[in-house]
Amino acid sequence: MSKLTLTNMIMIQNPTTKKVLVQNRIKSWNGLAFPGGHIEDGEGIVDSAIREAKEETGLDVHNLQSCGLVHWLNRKTFERYFVFLFKTCDYSGKLIADSDEGQHFWIDVEELLAAPTENHIHKYLPMFLDGGYSELLLP
Repeated sequence: MSKLTLTNMIMIQNPTTKKVLVQNRIKSWNGLAFPGGHIEDGEGIVDSAIREAKEETGLDVHNLQSCGLVHWLNRKTFERYFVFLFKTCDYSGKLIADSDEGQHFWIDVEELLAAPTENHIHKYLPMFLDGGYSELLLP
């Protein structure tokens, strides 16, 4: 029987500059990603996204909009991962530039698309930006 891991990822976009907040991750894998993390036992999905954003970035996020779901199966461990995607332009607070997870900074979407990364953020972006599809199954 496979283990199930539930996580979230939040694209926080500045409503004026249209830049998005990214994290240059240094744990698990390296590269640019949006803030997010694990959903704790008994915790709501949206509540977990709000909590993770606060813990990692220092920002209070509001009015989260669901953008879909990314999932995959680790073929070695048979662990199944689900990532619930959200976005918002509604936030407040003071940004924490450095955390245990990595550095946070604002970047243009075009720069993000061109940046090297070990994850599949380039495949996720259409879900955040275009709403063209709501599910992505990774190989």
